[in-house]
Amino acid sequence: MGKRELEEIEVDITKPTPLSKKQKRLLKKGKIEEPKPEIAPEPKPDARSKWGVWVGNMSFDTTESQLREFLIDNATDIQAEHISRVKLVSKKGFAYVDFTAEEQMKQAIGLSESSLGGRNLLIKDARSFEGRPSKAEQESKNPPSRILFVGNLSFDSTDDEIRMLFQHCGEIQKIRTATFQDSGKCKGFTFIDFADVEGATKALNDKRCRKLNGRQLRMEYGEDRSKRRPKAHEEAAAARSEGAKEYREPRPAPTEPEREPRPRPAPRPRKPARPTPGQALSNAARAKNSIVESTGKKITFD
Repeated sequence: MGKRELEEIEVDITKPTPLSKKQKRLLKKGKIEEPKPEIAPEPKPDARSKWGVWVGNMSFDTTESQLREFLIDNATDIQAEHISRVKLVSKKGFAYVDFTAEEQMKQAIGLSESSLGGRNLLIKDARSFEGRPSKAEQESKNPPSRILFVGNLSFDSTDDEIRMLFQHCGEIQKIRTATFQDSGKCKGFTFIDFADVEGATKALNDKRCRKLNGRQLRMEYGEDRSKRRPKAHEEAAAARSEGAKEYREPRPAPTEPEREPRPRPAPRPRKPARPTPGQALSNAARAKNSIVESTGKKITFD
């Protein structure tokens, strides 16, 4: 007796799993819904091109159409069809632009330091991070300065701990920690004054400076008030730029006719001071303790 030949069974893995007997009964009663066949999503094509640029130092108000027009108007061989993708990062001041060819990418990089919206753009190769600000610098709201703001500190943090954490970044001139008046403990933030901008930038990019006492620190550039010009200096500079004005002699102050001095009124007589309680009694004449001889007339009645 020969061996039975095995039949090949084809299984379509794209179809849903068949229902069990229990599931069929529930489906017949309407208690469950019939499963729908799963449709495999179509693979999305890679939207990014290998010929892309990074555009930084943009104004927050710059739109995608303005950036496209800037590239088309200022480059010789860049047309609308050469730009495959423009991705603006909102409220960050930078964008990514992809091109269809390497030649257009090089022309876009050549437009670096050109002005758009009153700001000089910084255009780099999207695959190169040389010369581009770090993520921490991009997230900072203030321009680079020697002042570093450090937030999310523990209330138990001290100036010595903060100095130990940041001393390798550069010379620290001063640490200004906000403290509570009653306890003297840290309020959760401080300002570190470095000697130069490089020290604050190094601390902002150093991964070793991101944690203190088990808390993730929040850092950004602070405002350097030493660079502020007094208002008086600004007014003087504006006056010099406009040119010297004609000198005018000051008007003489109006003179008043001399008046005869008024005679002083005679001083009013002061009222005698009111005696204090008991003073009149203490100053009154007291009778003698001896027997006083009678001086009156003696009248008799019959």
